[in-house]
Amino acid sequence: MFQLGDLIFYGDTGVCRITDIKPLDISNSGQDELYYILKPLFQDYEISTPVENNKIFMRPILSKEAAERLIDRIPSIHAEVYNSRETRELTAHYEASIMTHNCEDLIQLAMSIHAKKRELEDQNKKIRTLEEGYMKRAEDLLFGELSASLRIPKEKVPDYIDSRVGAINHKIEVDSVR
Repeated sequence: MFQLGDLIFYGDTGVCRITDIKPLDISNSGQDELYYILKPLFQDYEISTPVENNKIFMRPILSKEAAERLIDRIPSIHAEVYNSRETRELTAHYEASIMTHNCEDLIQLAMSIHAKKRELEDQNKKIRTLEEGYMKRAEDLLFGELSASLRIPKEKVPDYIDSRVGAINHKIEVDSVR
């Protein structure tokens, strides 16, 4: 069971803070059930979700150390471009990556769509709006969690990643010269 004040990753919402844990009778059955009251960090509403038998994915957010290790692995993460002319196949593929609720999968998804976007731009073509949406969604969920884990503003996460990955790449280059 999570505790009051915990930051958790909740379903498609992303990072939420548990602001209360209290009995509620949401189904009007006369029976109170224990609920988490969640406040998304990057949206302005509140969520009530059962503590037990919850069908929505919940997990603790990454620790700061785990977030830094994940960012350090980015240069070694391989992301393949996924191509399909069928919208439903693209949707199913991208949705499957989102629904793992795994940060590395979100990185792979965003990187693969970025790579596809570059390939298409080289051919003077544009990426589908659907793919732009999934790239934004993956980045939004990922950057939200990294922001909370690293305790930095969400808008600074891309620069933090760039500087950390750049330092790793520089170290690899220096070590390979030696």
